[in-house]
Parts: sequence; structure tokens; C-alpha cells
Amino acid sequence: MIKKEIKFNESEILEQLNLAFNGVPSVYYPVGRPEDIKYNFFLDLEHGYCETAGNSIHLYADSTRWVIVFEKSGYQNRSKTAEIELYYVGNCIDYPIEKQPERNYITNVSRLILIDSIEFERIENKDGAEMERFELIGQNIEEIKIRDKFVSYDNPKKRIKFGDLIRYLHETNPTLISATEDEIQKHIPKDIPKLMKIDEFHFISSYEDTNLPSQQETYKLIAKVLTTGDTTNWKTTQKPNNSWKNWKSGHL
Repeated sequence: MIKKEIKFNESEILEQLNLAFNGVPSVYYPVGRPEDIKYNFFLDLEHGYCETAGNSIHLYADSTRWVIVFEKSGYQNRSKTAEIELYYVGNCIDYPIEKQPERNYITNVSRLILIDSIEFERIENKDGAEMERFELIGQNIEEIKIRDKFVSYDNPKKRIKFGDLIRYLHETNPTLISATEDEIQKHIPKDIPKLMKIDEFHFISSYEDTNLPSQQETYKLIAKVLTTGDTTNWKTTQKPNNSWKNWKSGHL
């Protein structure tokens, strides 16, 4: 069976971004069963359970398909892990599904572990008072396991916080804690062209409900780039502010 080609426009892209912003699944989600639960998330640089380090936006499109992938790295203080989160919005996504006997959980987010909780427990400081141990790297640690590979670790000041470690890596070796193309493309068609990666952009708090993506310059320009395939349409007039230095992880 040959699928009918469906063109897309800027309005559709902005509508899909608005749905993710409001947590409402789109028509592109699998139908599933009545008992299935569907999650649609939007990029959040302020989440109280994540000390954000890096973030960027990846754009893919051809004449009929389009995908936006928001990438965020950071320290997850609830699970005691360092992770990459990939948020997918588009019309050709193979949505991650967690299958359970009672129901399936369908989401637009894929998570990649950078440093697991076992490794953080190993490198956590074991000496001194509780506040000198909690989520602080020990003074004698010389290497840290990141993505299942040991990386040399040198910290003259000692006892750096877990979250600060991920931010330090973002500033000094961002590739180490960034998603690869294969990891990003796991849930999108392999043959869809990549148009660009945006490392600096103007971000408005996702906790301000009145600021829908469709009303923001950043996402209007993204929609224009996707529909035209022309990256020169990324002509932002607003100052980039997406660095972790501008956002405090505190909203829940």
C-alpha cells in the first residue's frame, strides 16, 4: 500500500508545538488501547528534578516529513543519574512505548544514561559530615564512568557537586555528554535530511502558560526553516539565553 503524501505548513508545526507545550498528544500518536497512557512533553530548562547542563534543537525535514528534536543533558537528582533527554515533535516519529500487562505508556521522550546511580554511589565522598558527602565527588576519585567508559578526572578543589560536574563537562567537553546522530535518529526515519542544529536560542519559561510556542519568535523561525528547507531563515532578533547559567532548576 502506497501512503498518500501529506504536505505540511508552518501552522501545523506551531500547532504541534503548542500541543506538546500543553501536554496534549497529537493525532500522530499511535491509537493504542483505551487504557494506554500518552505523554507529550516540551523542553523544560527549569525542572526541579533536573540540574540542566546543555541543550540544543535539531531540525529534520523533507517535502512531506518534519521533526524537531529538543536535546537536554543534566543531573537528575531524584534518580541520582546523569542523563540526556530527547523530546520529539513531528509528523513521522516512532514514539517510544513502554509495554506493561495492564497498559502501554506512549511518550515523545527518549532518555539516555550518561552516569548511572551505581557509579555516582561509587564516586560519592565517603568522609566527613553528611553535608560533606551528599552528592559530592570524593577527593581520591581519579576516573569516572561515563557512557560505560572510564574518563580521567582531575579536580584540584575536590568534592565537586554531581550537578556541577555535568555542567563542567558541558563547558569543557560537550561532545562527551551530547547525543550522537544514531541516538537521535533512533525514533525518526533514517533517510530524513537533517537541516541544522541550533545550540543558541531564546527560551521562554515553559511555566508561563500564556507564552505558547506559536507566539514566540524562536518557534516561528523554526517552522519557517522546516517548511522552506532554507536554514538562512534562522534570523533571530532576540538574544540567546538558553544556557544553564540563565535558568534555575526549581519549578515542579
